[in-house]
Amino acid sequence: MISLGRFFVQSLVRIFAYPTQEAPFFIKGAQLRQGFVYPPHTPIPVGYQMIDHISQEEGITLNSIQSKALIGIGSIGEVPVLLAKPQAYMNFTGELVGPLAAYYQVPLRHILLVYDEMSLPNGILRLQPKGGHGYHNGVKSVIEHLDGCREFPRLSIGIGNPPGTMDMEAYLLQKCSLLEQKQMDAAPEQGGDAVRNLVPKGFNSLTTRFNLEQKYKYNKV
Repeated sequence: MISLGRFFVQSLVRIFAYPTQEAPFFIKGAQLRQGFVYPPHTPIPVGYQMIDHISQEEGITLNSIQSKALIGIGSIGEVPVLLAKPQAYMNFTGELVGPLAAYYQVPLRHILLVYDEMSLPNGILRLQPKGGHGYHNGVKSVIEHLDGCREFPRLSIGIGNPPGTMDMEAYLLQKCSLLEQKQMDAAPEQGGDAVRNLVPKGFNSLTTRFNLEQKYKYNKV
C-alpha cells in the first residue's frame, strides 16, 4: 500500500465531506472501445479530453504507467488527486480501476469515472454520486472489479444516440458536425469547473444546479 499524502489514506476520483481529512481523489477517463480506432472529431475521445483539460488546468503531468493506465498525481486545491487514462479497451476498465483503488487505498466515494454516455444528448454533462452501469460495458467492468459496489461518483458526457436504424459502430466512427463539435469542445471546460467544485466540497447545491443547467442548456425554455 502507499499513501499519497498525510491528509489521506485513499485516493481516486470523487470526493465527499471533509476530503482533506481522508483520501485523495481518483479521476479516470474512458476512451477505447474494443476493435475500434477512432479518428479525430468523432464522439468517443471525450473521456480522455476531460482528463487532459483537468491535467493542463491543474498542472498535473501524466507521466507514469501503472495497472494498465497512464497516471499523474497532483492536487485540486488542497485535495490530493490521481488522474488516470486507461491504456486498455473500455470493456476492461475495471482491470485497472480495481488495482489502483486498492493500491492507493481509495474509498468508493472518491472514485470519479468520466465517460461517454449515449443516453444523454450530445455535449450534455451529468454528475451522479452513484448508480448502475446503464448497459455501459466500461462502467459494468468497474462495478465487477469493485466487488459489485456501485456507490462511486461518475461524470457522464453525452454523445447522443445513432439516428434511425444507423449502426452504432458507424455512428461512433462518423465525424461530428460543426454544431456537434462545438458542443463537445465546450464540455471539458464545463466539466472541469464542476470537478473543481466537487473535489473540495462534495455533492451540494452547486452540483444540483450544474445538472439542471446542463439538462436545459441547448433547450432554453
